Amino acid sequence: MENIQNVPIDIQTSKLLDWLIDRRHCTLKWQNAVLEIREKINAAMQDMPENEEIKQFLSGSYIHYFHCLRIVEILKGTEESSKNIFGKYSSQRMKDWQEVVRLYQADNIYLAEVASLLIRNVSYEGPALRKQLAKAKQLQQDMSRREVECQSSAANLQEHYYAACKQYGIKGDNVPRELQALVKDLPDVLDRVGRDAARLEEKIQLYTAFTNFVCEWSEPVFPMLTFVQKRGNATFYEWRTGKVPTMVERPLVEETPVEAPAEDTIDWGDFGTQEPSSEITEEDGIDWGISVEPSPEDGDVAPVEIEVVQAGTDCPEGVAKGNDALSVLENAQSRGQFVDELMELEAFLRQRLAEMGQESDVVAMSQFQSAPRVIQIQSSERIGGMLSEVQDLLGRLTSLQMQHLFMILASPRYVERVTEVLRQKMKQADILELKAINMVEKRREALEEQSRLEPRVDLLAERTQELKKMIETDISKRYNNRPVNLMGVVI
Repeated sequence: MENIQNVPIDIQTSKLLDWLIDRRHCTLKWQNAVLEIREKINAAMQDMPENEEIKQFLSGSYIHYFHCLRIVEILKGTEESSKNIFGKYSSQRMKDWQEVVRLYQADNIYLAEVASLLIRNVSYEGPALRKQLAKAKQLQQDMSRREVECQSSAANLQEHYYAACKQYGIKGDNVPRELQALVKDLPDVLDRVGRDAARLEEKIQLYTAFTNFVCEWSEPVFPMLTFVQKRGNATFYEWRTGKVPTMVERPLVEETPVEAPAEDTIDWGDFGTQEPSSEITEEDGIDWGISVEPSPEDGDVAPVEIEVVQAGTDCPEGVAKGNDALSVLENAQSRGQFVDELMELEAFLRQRLAEMGQESDVVAMSQFQSAPRVIQIQSSERIGGMLSEVQDLLGRLTSLQMQHLFMILASPRYVERVTEVLRQKMKQADILELKAINMVEKRREALEEQSRLEPRVDLLAERTQELKKMIETDISKRYNNRPVNLMGVVI
């Protein structure tokens, strides 16, 4: 018997209520009795003394049997004056709570209720709170990660934006204005290229001599390079006709509006604000300032000379208009020819440099003994220098920035398209920055949720452990104080 007395009673918490009913400690109809007891507890709570411990019991927690026992103990001190000569309490407060305790003890209803409460805390309340807490922590990690991703993506888009602006040769503060400013500076840039083309004379002579010596080619080579080398960035009219124009009327460049006006308005000038002219009468009509016949006071009138332009001509002789008024490097046709000839010259110098690196044998040396002097005096260093100068000119005309500028020159509406593309990059970056701010706000809310849940989890764990010990003690008394262990109580 002594050995059995020391053997602990292990009960799985999830099966505790079934265990109590199977061993007839509680009845199956305990829930109906609990409903009546809960009504009496609610009525008794309406009239309670000022006591901090009682306030803690009543502050949102579920009042069970063990709480009622403690409330009765507290009321014994606060209601001491209400005892009669028989030792009974005449206080209604004490009578109400003593009645609740008595109803709880009938058929061990309290034991079934606290067992059900323990199971609910372990199986439902605890896991639900832990799940909410884990979700809040996970949400903070997700928001931190997404915040970093949004900030990184926004920084990349901004970097791409400024890299694209750098390709266009602008800062990016005001894209339309900066692009239009570059287009306005384009003629000066092309004029400098035309002036630097004057150094192409020796290269052209070398190419001409080489083609004449090797291929017996006698026709002129590089007509456009030769023209620019001699005349600079002259007008297309001069290239086409061989004559310097007497007048140049450049085409008007359409500028893309930087900002749209607030509203469409019509400028009526001073219409309706001036006083009527005194020269207007009903008899004379309106004086338009046009005289059909010469006035006697004017004497002889000189005849008006009208210049008749021959049919088939766009403008008078010597006047450069339209595309003719553009320089040869502005005009797309002549510029394309200039670049093609420059690339041909580059290819020749590159090939010649590679060949000179291999012309070390006697056969190669004897091959050019009868070549013109301009060919024989060349060295690899000089050819390399020529190649660098040609590549410099070619790079200045074919760079990505210049390509964009030529497209703007050909179509001013291209500025709108470029501006829109760049604006979309910055817009996406701004959206991502706003998302990053939103991630910070959500992370802060998740942190607040965590701060709110952690005390609830700790309080539930504390109360569950207290309830577990009370139930173990109560069951132990029913089995001659044998040790009782409720298994699986984890919060």
